[in-house]
Amino acid sequence: MSNQKKLKVGILGCGSIGSGIAKSTTGELKNLCLLSALYDIDKTKSLKLEKKLKHKGLLASSYENLLKKCDLVVEAIHSDQTAILVKKALANKKGVLAMSVGKLLLDKDVFSVARKNRCALLIPSGAIAGIDAIKAARLGHISQITLTTRKPLSGFSHIPYLKQKNIDLSLINKETVIFEGDVKSAVKHFPQNINVAATLALASQSQSFLKIRIITSPAYKSNSHEIEALGDFGRIVTRTENRVCPENPKTSYLAVLSAIQTLKNFCEGIRIGT
Repeated sequence: MSNQKKLKVGILGCGSIGSGIAKSTTGELKNLCLLSALYDIDKTKSLKLEKKLKHKGLLASSYENLLKKCDLVVEAIHSDQTAILVKKALANKKGVLAMSVGKLLLDKDVFSVARKNRCALLIPSGAIAGIDAIKAARLGHISQITLTTRKPLSGFSHIPYLKQKNIDLSLINKETVIFEGDVKSAVKHFPQNINVAATLALASQSQSFLKIRIITSPAYKSNSHEIEALGDFGRIVTRTENRVCPENPKTSYLAVLSAIQTLKNFCEGIRIGT
């Protein structure tokens, strides 16, 4: 496939996730897509990534400039404006691979904009297993889904919710539940930690029967997610034990790999310009 027919990919957010996906476009995905633009509100991050990739001319001067240079935007940012930026890409008829799934869960207009403009809105399975089974189960009846997330103390630094609840991480010396509640509250208070909860909600197409527990301990060295789903189909139980991204302990390495695989599947399923 020539460069003219490859999917042009723009990276919005050049942190650990965006960088990992960008590297894949110049590595294992180089025959399927073309990295065309990088943009981060912190220009030093995009400059650093461009230098690391050894590809000149990738820096976009603005988000609007990035949209002009690509067919699909990889959203890998932590911002209150995430849903707005995703909708702007979709309104410009650009596909989106979204990593901040929790932000989309809180703004359902995103999905109607995607449908209206007939644009792909790709949601990776992230750091959990069993999403295909959950999607199948929803065709029957799901009575309950419980997600239990365990992460090291370092994954919860600078979270206002913990201060509001008078939870001092430095005083935790054993396994401790720091949150238990519904999915919307979970993604609101832990936006960088619990995107998997939003992914589960979208896969099951319901929030009413989804319960979230978040646990931490000084003994934890990795991120893990357990899912238990009950319904007329029987019982589904999955557990993933993930290594964290070296650059960001709030993110599981599997989440990055999941995004790369989602992009690969999408590229293999299309032929640009045919």
